[in-house]
Amino acid sequence: MPAFTAKGNELFIEGRKVLAGWESFSGWYWFATEKSEERKLSDGGGSVFDGVAVDDTIWFGFIQGQVSEWGYFSEAEIRRLGSRAWRIKECDLPFSGRRR
Repeated sequence: MPAFTAKGNELFIEGRKVLAGWESFSGWYWFATEKSEERKLSDGGGSVFDGVAVDDTIWFGFIQGQVSEWGYFSEAEIRRLGSRAWRIKECDLPFSGRRR
């Protein structure tokens, strides 16, 4: 398990500052440490889910799901979960995630 460190109101995972985080009712957490790509429909980009194109941001960070790992994830895919997943408030980030 990577080291989670809180410094003031900021969270760091293995020394990488967490820029944003999401959690879900299923117990998954997504911690963004780097913005990898913006996919805007207005720029000819976007992501497609169930045949519908949407704006998206691709992040790199730490994911705690069935297994915990570093990788890339889609913010639009998290948004598709609706009320089952939500963005973690900045003030709650230092206390978020599974620590054991």
